[in-house]
Amino acid sequence: MADSNRDISPYPDSTVCRTASPLAGKKRAQHSPGLRNKYQSSALGHCLKRVTLTKPTYCHSCSDFIWGLVGFLCEVCNFMCHEKCLKTLRSACSCMTPSLVRVPAAHCFGPAGQKKRFCCVCRKQTEGNSALRCEVCELHVHADCAVFSCADCRSPHPDGTLEQLQDTFHHHWREGNLASAARCDVCRRSCGSSDVLSGIRCEWCGVTSHTACYLSVPPECTLGRLRCMMLHPACVRLDSRNFSKMHCYRVMESCSQDLDNSDDVDQSAAASKEGQPAAPESGKQLLKVFDGDDAVKRGGFRLVSIMRATTNEEVVEAALRTFFLPDEPQDFELQEVGGVQRLHSDDILNRNGGTDNRSSLKDGGDAWLLRAKPRDHEVIQVYAGRPRSGAAFVSVSVSRNSSAASVVSEVLALLHRQEEDASTFSLMEVYMSSKQVQRQTLSPQEKIQDKLQEIRKVSLRQMNQTRFYVVENRKQAVQVSLLIGGLTPLLSKDEYVQLIQEQLSIKSHLVTVSHVYTSQGAVALQISCFSEAERIYMLAKDTTVNNKTLTSLVIPEIENNELGEDVCPLLVFVNPKSGGMKGRELLYGFRKLLNPHQVFDISNGGPLAGLHTFREVPRFRVLVCGGDGTVGWVLGVLEAVRHKLVCREPPIGIVPLGTGNDLSRVLRWGAGYSSESPHHILVSVDEADEVLMDRWTILLDAQDVSEDGKDNGFLEPPKIVQMNNYFGLGIDAEVSLDFHQAREDDPDKFTSRFHNKGVYVKVGLQKISWTRSLHQELQLQVDAQNVPLPHIEGLIFLNIPSWGSGADLWGSEVDVRHGKPSIDDGLLEVVGVTGVVHMGQVQSGLRSGIRIAQGNYIRLTVSKPIHVQVDGEPWIQPPGHIIISAAGPKVRMLRKSKQKQKKSSGGSKDGRSESPSSRDGGN
Repeated sequence: MADSNRDISPYPDSTVCRTASPLAGKKRAQHSPGLRNKYQSSALGHCLKRVTLTKPTYCHSCSDFIWGLVGFLCEVCNFMCHEKCLKTLRSACSCMTPSLVRVPAAHCFGPAGQKKRFCCVCRKQTEGNSALRCEVCELHVHADCAVFSCADCRSPHPDGTLEQLQDTFHHHWREGNLASAARCDVCRRSCGSSDVLSGIRCEWCGVTSHTACYLSVPPECTLGRLRCMMLHPACVRLDSRNFSKMHCYRVMESCSQDLDNSDDVDQSAAASKEGQPAAPESGKQLLKVFDGDDAVKRGGFRLVSIMRATTNEEVVEAALRTFFLPDEPQDFELQEVGGVQRLHSDDILNRNGGTDNRSSLKDGGDAWLLRAKPRDHEVIQVYAGRPRSGAAFVSVSVSRNSSAASVVSEVLALLHRQEEDASTFSLMEVYMSSKQVQRQTLSPQEKIQDKLQEIRKVSLRQMNQTRFYVVENRKQAVQVSLLIGGLTPLLSKDEYVQLIQEQLSIKSHLVTVSHVYTSQGAVALQISCFSEAERIYMLAKDTTVNNKTLTSLVIPEIENNELGEDVCPLLVFVNPKSGGMKGRELLYGFRKLLNPHQVFDISNGGPLAGLHTFREVPRFRVLVCGGDGTVGWVLGVLEAVRHKLVCREPPIGIVPLGTGNDLSRVLRWGAGYSSESPHHILVSVDEADEVLMDRWTILLDAQDVSEDGKDNGFLEPPKIVQMNNYFGLGIDAEVSLDFHQAREDDPDKFTSRFHNKGVYVKVGLQKISWTRSLHQELQLQVDAQNVPLPHIEGLIFLNIPSWGSGADLWGSEVDVRHGKPSIDDGLLEVVGVTGVVHMGQVQSGLRSGIRIAQGNYIRLTVSKPIHVQVDGEPWIQPPGHIIISAAGPKVRMLRKSKQKQKKSSGGSKDGRSESPSSRDGGN
């Protein structure tokens, strides 16, 4: 189970031998004389050695404490277990991971989080900035171990070349890093551990088990509790041959820019880390070992620690273990780098000299190149592309005269498909690197042994991660979808086609403009050539239009006919800039729990990318993780493009990551995110109730208005904005603008909700002596009735009964003149405040605002420039007219159920209870 994309039961032969895929080697016939107390677990690749324990140790198989002084340690992957657990051992060594992969799928590495995790390669705890994690699965590795992991990530969409769609969807098991409270689905005992890498978990359905019990778990994966909101991989189509996983999952390049050259530094980093001591341990020496010409070119060596009196075979075996290679030492030799001399002495000590040897090892010792010996005959494993039934691979013996065509013929015969024309098949080489799966179709005349020798010469590690497939020669229609954003808005389709042609030089016979979003300045392209799609994708990222850089995103296609009738997939938007680092951790958590194709980083292309992806889904929900501004952004884009969606009114839930989070409070999602588990959030969304909410359109028509209210001239074009929460004029908008400018000047300091509130209070205190009589500068009409204004410094229009981080501005007192406010009553509440002190009293719950009116059509005449803010976005508005009216149909929102709220809230972290607004939200 060493972190692989597999279910072993359909591949019974894949663990028969200790050799690496695609080579099927011989079982070890005998042990070297110097190998004492070694226990070979040939089926699982471990090289176990009886060791004496000197500190408390836990078993990696059953996760229990190892009582006594004796344990069994794998010298390759550091696996440790009881002697009794050897009989039920199911956890494979890291060197066997490539042979256990079901469908190759590359990882999407990013910097690791702060939680304690264990490396899935060496099984040691990951520490510091050198740790990496996959953005879409539970793979955690050290930076220097990443090159020894392979393409065993889960597959969020089918591989049309190597994978045949089947009725049974299998589990995708990943070993270790389970929660401490995890329990085995088979024996119900604890299988999680915070001390070692133990237990396994399906990364689709979440079922957990001991490694010794998992074969008793039913083989079919049902996607678990989140099935009804998850995009099944069979529902997604994506032609992604030339795109990395970072591109396919829209992972921001800033997360991985430091990892782009990890292959160039990983092994060297390991060597320098291990080579820090000035001298090796007493009686031992260090050798620099390279695994091929590529490593020599890059300086990527590994340090091998050996005893001074060691045989040649033991040195080779130690080098193989260091590179996580499961091959037999008699098939390899060490050659001196820069020369042709081979290591042929039986005693390393005799060759390296006597007492002066230590001084020659200060730089890490002699440099050696690990080479495979020439072979006349060998056995390779060839996998069936899009297998129909039966074994996943067959073993084929090849000699110097074997060609790709002859191997294909033999494989078809072994698969009982000899009646098919061998010329319609090809042999494909697949390199399962952890960062990218590389494929190359071999010519029919190419000699297989020459190819194997070529790969081994470049890198033995690459050979261990390479396998061969027999694939059918068939031309597939290529359809790559790209969404290009950042264009000039409000152009016609022909103008967009001309603009794209000028900026990106598209080839019209290969590229079609399938969708145009004029309000967003974006177009969707359908491209029928991989190389043209890659060229446009990269060029768009370096192109600017009107001083604005274009965005380019790879968009998957959702097959609606594959969606189950009871499935209502969840579209997730996360603003990673909200809530400090919590936004990024939520983005990572949702990508792991759901299909990453349904989780979108809203800072990378905005909400349009997700809505365009789900445009033909008949029924779906939306979850927005961010502040009130992020929620308003999504609602605004949804309103602009809803006519292009099959599901025009998807209900929207919220995870509060902002400062105020007033709308979230009203809908019971809380005052702020309190590190609730992503799984619990998704369950709450699934059980949430749908409610309706009013939205309002504000028309700001800036004109020179005289004191008698007459228009004297045109100042600037009219502006239309959408309002969800509240609209303020005067003192509260001025405080909001000062806070906004302070955040723009130094955004790195505004990563905490509590710090933001502190700055807001500080800015407010600076305005405590501010005076302005709005009643002399404003004329208010509500439902065509003139409404006199009292002496106030701020005027606020409320759509929801929560303002300024949960304050009840309207108040709860019964008033016969006005009705009880609600988010779907079609009315706005008009409230005034007399100054900063009054605002502070409202925030403290000591007073309410001054009730002025309720209505559904508001008209304001402003005679002087004034500070305004809509849902927390402030600016200075010139004099003129302001009209507020209902914005079309009500929007559907998700309100957290009261039962879920009671279980998860227990009071908010900022000291205020859930806000008075939650009692009335959506009545």
